Amino acid sequence: MTFDLIIALATACVAFVLSKRSVAHFPLWRAVVTPLASIIGSGFLLLGPILNIGYGGYAPLIMIALCFVAFLFGSVIRFNMAAGEQAIQNGDYGALAIRIETLSSWALAFAYIISVSYYLNLLGAFALSLTPFNSDLDAKLLTTGVFIIIVFVGWSRGFKSLEKMEYVSVSLKLAIIAGLLIGLMAHFSHRVIDDALIFNPPKLGGWSALTLAFGLLITVQGFETSRYLGSEYDAQTRIKSMRLAQWLSAAIYLVYILLISYVFRPDQMSSSETGIINMMQIVAPILPFLLVAAALASQFSAAVADTSGSGGLFAQLSRNRITERQAYLLLAVIGVALTWSANIYAIVNYASRGFAIYYGLQAALGAVIAARQNTGWQRVGFYGLLATLGAVIALFGQPVE
Repeated sequence: MTFDLIIALATACVAFVLSKRSVAHFPLWRAVVTPLASIIGSGFLLLGPILNIGYGGYAPLIMIALCFVAFLFGSVIRFNMAAGEQAIQNGDYGALAIRIETLSSWALAFAYIISVSYYLNLLGAFALSLTPFNSDLDAKLLTTGVFIIIVFVGWSRGFKSLEKMEYVSVSLKLAIIAGLLIGLMAHFSHRVIDDALIFNPPKLGGWSALTLAFGLLITVQGFETSRYLGSEYDAQTRIKSMRLAQWLSAAIYLVYILLISYVFRPDQMSSSETGIINMMQIVAPILPFLLVAAALASQFSAAVADTSGSGGLFAQLSRNRITERQAYLLLAVIGVALTWSANIYAIVNYASRGFAIYYGLQAALGAVIAARQNTGWQRVGFYGLLATLGAVIALFGQPVE
């Protein structure tokens, strides 16, 4: 009961601070919120059980590696942003840069389609996790229904009314994460005092451990959204917001993984998509309900954002030969097909591959721009290696078994 009160109080305090007008309308914070929410959204719900089961006591090291790779890809996207999106499209860096940028935009559009399926499948699983209808079939039916609702809204009215929910849902999610971390700190401290910390042996090693980490790239993805806020913020603000979002999300993830990696026995962990709920029940009874609330708010808003983003990209790239409405329908058809043909971890893997292709192409674009700017062979070679890493992740990333 004490843990519940502490967690509830911490959650309420953070929610109150984030709701204050001076915070909500602070320009840099508004610019940080979108990428930050994307990075620590779904991954926060899945990463804990996956890393602990697969890598045991070495889970924090894998989390560091994931954040480091994400930061490398973020650095090349920030370099491309500084070079100027319009300059790239105008051909200032050559025809090859234009082709790579166009191809990467197509890759991002399709990656968004898969990520929406990932978000909504996670929403379906969490929405029913604490109800009598907690079955795979019911979760898939709910996910399909939400797909239909989103496409109907996008087709008939557009997403402007739903997009207003973004800051509220993001604030709720961040507040719940703060409460979760406070509860985990208290639980971890008790285990330290009782000399009851656990170092679980890893279940994976070698190539299988590496390819699983490749397949988890989607869980730290989302920082690239800063690049597509050009209508609201200048390039310098977007660059600064992306860097800050990556540092904040890395700190949150590392603290989170550290706190849960040494307090749960193997029999207390589950590899199901809602496994985190059972783990948090051990910490405090209130946490499962808070996690479900966070999942519903964050997954729906993220799905709306990516649906809207993919529709806009398809319309822009096809020069309106594919309308936004048609793109929404395409997204729903592919999303429902994935829902009924693949499990959540396979969808996570497909999304990771899609974003790895996008990041790899952005790295290749960075190499071309660096060569045109004569910034030195070291930068060109480094971005070339990042492009190769993106290709390797796309080819060899594996889902959770």
